[in-house]
Amino acid sequence: MKYITVREAAQKWNISQRLVQQYCVDGRIEGAVKFGSSWAIPDNAQRPVPLQEEPTQKVPGAPLPRLRPCPVSAGKTAHLLPMPLMNGAFQPGHCMEYVEGLKDPRLRDIAMAEYHYFSGRPEEAAEVAELYLSYPEQSLRLSACLIYAYANLSIGQIQRTRYTMAQVRRTLAAANTRTPPQLRALAVFTVTAAAVLLHLPLPEEVGPLQEQLRLLPPGLRLFGLYVQAHHTYLLGDYGKSIGIVETALAMQAEVYPIPNIYLHLVAVMDYMSLKQPEQAERHLLAAWALAQPDDLIEGFGEHHGLLGGMLEAVLKKDWPEDFKRIIAITYRFSAGWRKVHNPVTGHDVADNLTTTEFAIAMLAARGWSNQEIADHMGISLYTVKNFMSSTLQKLNIKQRKDLKQYMLR
Repeated sequence: MKYITVREAAQKWNISQRLVQQYCVDGRIEGAVKFGSSWAIPDNAQRPVPLQEEPTQKVPGAPLPRLRPCPVSAGKTAHLLPMPLMNGAFQPGHCMEYVEGLKDPRLRDIAMAEYHYFSGRPEEAAEVAELYLSYPEQSLRLSACLIYAYANLSIGQIQRTRYTMAQVRRTLAAANTRTPPQLRALAVFTVTAAAVLLHLPLPEEVGPLQEQLRLLPPGLRLFGLYVQAHHTYLLGDYGKSIGIVETALAMQAEVYPIPNIYLHLVAVMDYMSLKQPEQAERHLLAAWALAQPDDLIEGFGEHHGLLGGMLEAVLKKDWPEDFKRIIAITYRFSAGWRKVHNPVTGHDVADNLTTTEFAIAMLAARGWSNQEIADHMGISLYTVKNFMSSTLQKLNIKQRKDLKQYMLR
């Protein structure tokens, strides 16, 4: 009999090596033989059918199994904590201690996937989350789907992002009167967060997130408020968005680092739009104080363009290596973001500008003068003019007023 390696099996079945190893450990690949720390797999072995996969025709070209909504018995209310790291009230610098202290191994896996994602390692996040995409417990499955979908934006596997989020929407659509309200709230949260953060219209079947917030655990509730603040920012109501942020930060009984980082970042976006860089810097430094000790820098890369030059002005000088990593995250995430956002909305957010050109163009599109941009970013007026000239040339436009159609809101 001929054998192949775990790597070759993963390539053959279009799944991760970790998932192949898990199948071997679980005894789900007939004839697989342990060889040292790895496995030898029969060449003719078939990929095991994932848990909860239906024996129906697969979506053409889709690399993921179809996910079935998890049937829930009436009156059943005990569920595992979704997004355990996001719901973690740990002290900055003690993130891994919190993760390792989770007693349930499944929660540790999901929390580790979250940590990989929020520290800018999407490949590792996707590899762990993939193990739970068909998991029967809905809170873990939805957590894995959200992590997996966003991780694949940065990896460049856009089809996997679209497919996974479509399954989440199916889960929401399948919810009925027997579905515990906490699980429906989690599904609404997952769908709403994905749509808002990609700047996409909400699906018709999704009701207001505000009505579901009280049913979410504290950390997720805070992140839900961030989603609301971000949505309000996109509508141009910057004062109301700031109000949501400040209220959320003031009312929490404990500090939840991950949602707090994102709340501070949306406040930066609001204050930059209002031309109040001092207040924006205060929130950026507060976010950095929470993120830097545990390397939770993903959010800074995701929001780079929206922060309007604040990262260059505040972080680049004192944390140059971290800034380089944030820029790398920005390029990877934004490339995937545009591949989803632009086709769905019909917009044409610029994809051929450098991060500095984009930051300057964002400020210009918000009405900042060249001198104001130069003063804020600590560069010369001549440098700003050169960047503006190259930006207009790349976008094939002649006037600053035409920038808005190519910029993020």
